[in-house]
Amino acid sequence: MSQLLSDIATRLALFSDTPTLDASVLLAHVIEKPRTWVMAHPELVLNQQQQEKLNEAMDCLDKGEAFPYIIGKWEFFGLEFNITKDVLIPRPETELLVEKAIAWLNASPEKRNIADIGTGSGAIAVALAEHIPNAHITATDISSAALEVAKGNAHKFNVENRINFIECDLLPDSKVKGQKSNDLRPATFDLICANLPYIPTQTLHQLSVYEREPTLALDGGADGLDIFRKLLNIAPQWLAPYGMILLEIESSQGMKALSIAYDTFANASIHLYKDLNGHDRLLEISLS
Repeated sequence: MSQLLSDIATRLALFSDTPTLDASVLLAHVIEKPRTWVMAHPELVLNQQQQEKLNEAMDCLDKGEAFPYIIGKWEFFGLEFNITKDVLIPRPETELLVEKAIAWLNASPEKRNIADIGTGSGAIAVALAEHIPNAHITATDISSAALEVAKGNAHKFNVENRINFIECDLLPDSKVKGQKSNDLRPATFDLICANLPYIPTQTLHQLSVYEREPTLALDGGADGLDIFRKLLNIAPQWLAPYGMILLEIESSQGMKALSIAYDTFANASIHLYKDLNGHDRLLEISLS
């Protein structure tokens, strides 16, 4: 490792669990070259403009700004998504939802109508569109700014023609001005995916992520399940026969989430999956 990379990693150790990796990502951002190029050129010396760009980034970190927002992009499911402070930073835990969705869709080739609720950066919708080329995806978000980011990412990966973006609270009313929603009706979706705000309000206020990422996308109410309940209340009318729902949950909510799901879907097959860290992370509801 070059001395330059080592020095940056030492500074990043104050903010990051993976300082060497993040140092190489930051350097690649500064010099506008791939990270592999940075690693292959230990002799790299920054020019004045690049040094100023690096100093500005480090100043932002010192002020508490999240690293992914500084570089304006972050990897998810092998894809590099553009992000802004209007959307959550994509996290590896959410890849479990995408993996389960792709496996189910591959096993059910006749099921291709998908909803991604609270799409944010569009990470879930775009990843599914990339891996399921004949999917028809509706991606919703209550934030117009978030939808602009998602649309940009869909364009970046050339899947914008297969994703219908709609600004609404969870799922659209039958009449949504300016949107291609006239084909949305009860029992529309074979698969409903959602990574909803799920952090209890009081807990959120104690976390470092509070006020560093959009509160609208994090705050799940008193017990973290307010929006979860709201979605499950309307989901039965939107889900097609033999459809499935995949919901990311907060790690302490597993049993509560299961209970709410069983109350709503008495005859469904319901499973709770753990993430790679052994925490409850994904609720699966399958209609039989």
